[in-house]
Amino acid sequence: MNVMRTGLLLAALTGLFLAIGYLLGGQTGILVALAFSVVTNLFAYWNGDKMVLAMHGAQEVTPSQAPELYALVEELAKQGGLPTPRVYLIDNPQPNAFATGRNPEHSAVAVTSGLLQHLGRDEVSGVIAHELAHIKNRDTLIMTITATLAGAISMLANFAFFFGGRDRNNPLGPIGSIAMMILAPLAAVLVQMAISRTREYSADRTGAMISGLPRSLASALRRISIAAGRIPNDTAEANPATAHLFIVNPLTGSGVDNLFSTHPNPENRIAALEQFALEMERNSSLARSFADSPQRGPWG
Repeated sequence: MNVMRTGLLLAALTGLFLAIGYLLGGQTGILVALAFSVVTNLFAYWNGDKMVLAMHGAQEVTPSQAPELYALVEELAKQGGLPTPRVYLIDNPQPNAFATGRNPEHSAVAVTSGLLQHLGRDEVSGVIAHELAHIKNRDTLIMTITATLAGAISMLANFAFFFGGRDRNNPLGPIGSIAMMILAPLAAVLVQMAISRTREYSADRTGAMISGLPRSLASALRRISIAAGRIPNDTAEANPATAHLFIVNPLTGSGVDNLFSTHPNPENRIAALEQFALEMERNSSLARSFADSPQRGPWG
């Protein structure tokens, strides 16, 4: 269901992008919009991870520099059937983390110093497993594409106003162009946020499966969300467009679950994880009961 919903939202975002291109220049406008989309997405595909890591001052660490952290990432990546990503540490007091990279072979996990200071080992394991789930589910690429498309829609809307609004043949006219300049970027942001929230629920579930610690991840989400409201993250505040990458919204005062939030409400995520923990325990109990029962033939 999450995959289908994400596909539909991406299709809606692409359709909005092409519609603006058509209104801007007919069939030629669609071609220009497509070309612009390809260029921006290719740039983000190859350079997005480097840009995000640099924005937050992330420093890559080796096994000798951070042996416990690196070993934990390596162990969880193995459990998730993934190659070990590059490991980065961000000198920031707010507990948080994010993943980036165009595919599992070119990926990175970044954690803040605050995460290691405030959370226990099992909670950190749950957080890292969540970020590895984003890599496994290719969410880092999806969110890069949605971010660049949303930005491109804003640029095209401005072009439509400055150039299309003065064209008498423009079906929208000046008033319509002004409305599109305002509503198109707003619609793009709403779709982008909806995709982000959908992927967080999926990553929570997959991360819980990788670590086997759904309740530890739930505990980590609770502690991080509380700390994020009290401890500012200066680099995130300076680069709010990257907020959707973090496991919990790093922007202070942004815990409301509404159309404009980049993340689901933490309590909703925690409730889903608690329910999943019960499912895992029930399945584990059934498996043990089956293993302990006398083996019978195919006809009972």
